[in-house]
Amino acid sequence: MSKKALITGITGQDGSYLAESLHAKGYEVHGIIRKASTFNTQRIEDLFVDPHEAGARLFLHYGDLADSTQLIHLIYEVQPDEVYHLGAQSHVRVSFDIPEYTGDITGLGAIRILEALRRSGVKARFYQASSSELFGSAPPPQSELTPFRPRSPYAAAKLYAYWTAVNYREGYGMFACNGILFNHESPRRGETFVTRKITRGIAEIMAGRASDIYLGNLEARRDWGFAPEYVEAMWLMLQQEEPDEYVIGTGESHSVREFLEEAFEYAGLDWQEHVRVDPHYFRPTEVEVLQADASKARRRLGWEPRVSFRELVKIMMDADLEAAGITPPGDEKRLARRAESAVPSAVGGK
Repeated sequence: MSKKALITGITGQDGSYLAESLHAKGYEVHGIIRKASTFNTQRIEDLFVDPHEAGARLFLHYGDLADSTQLIHLIYEVQPDEVYHLGAQSHVRVSFDIPEYTGDITGLGAIRILEALRRSGVKARFYQASSSELFGSAPPPQSELTPFRPRSPYAAAKLYAYWTAVNYREGYGMFACNGILFNHESPRRGETFVTRKITRGIAEIMAGRASDIYLGNLEARRDWGFAPEYVEAMWLMLQQEEPDEYVIGTGESHSVREFLEEAFEYAGLDWQEHVRVDPHYFRPTEVEVLQADASKARRRLGWEPRVSFRELVKIMMDADLEAAGITPPGDEKRLARRAESAVPSAVGGK
């Protein structure tokens, strides 16, 4: 019998990559999605087949992190071996605008899942998606021993979820882990997050559909990694003999301005001609520098990042340029080299 995994937030960036990874490992994957009038399953379309077909191993269930009764029902029905709780209101700046909703879904959502596991009697291993935003104003580099100093409603809600997972582990003997993931990006990143605003905005500018990109604090520094590598760390945490907390990150810190410069240079544009600073996007309380000390994860999980900052920017730029119908610069160079190699050499000719 294959293992069963239940993923909240399966249609998001991390959820879709995790679903692919677990599917490839032979898991039967179940995901919780909210009922809506439009489909929001584009990121997992390649995995999904009609559940009536023989061999189907991806199943979607309607549910909501605000509905504890349905969560208990789903967990009892699915009987998962592993639960990956990724669902949340995950936009930090937006959390200042909707703090109550953020607290309900991002904070209380975790306790509803944990209570559903406890009350149903299902002995599943539990992964809580914690965030580097927990560290807030704590000086870098930040490790599992760094004090938490949250600076947003989102971070405060994640802090509640973090300690709830620890409490259920210590109080009820549950296998509950916290993955404190630093910023991780990909072409599947939501379009309102700063990295995608930049790469998608550049593609729109090159396609002639836009002229400017509006951003907030350009000096904020983050530890940016590649999302598919980070979901592998989630899985590794639940394969250990004992549950624990792990910081996951690259150990490098780059500013938003550096990301801009790298992306615009790759596209052959001057960012200063197209980027405008809008105070609306500034946070009331800013997190200035996040930089991971992931030595514990390297030592215990054997996990290390492979994709560099520059490679990450290129991956995201290529994807957004292709989506806009533009040949990425890297492809143009490869095509030029291929054309040059096809021209007969004049050396030694008549």
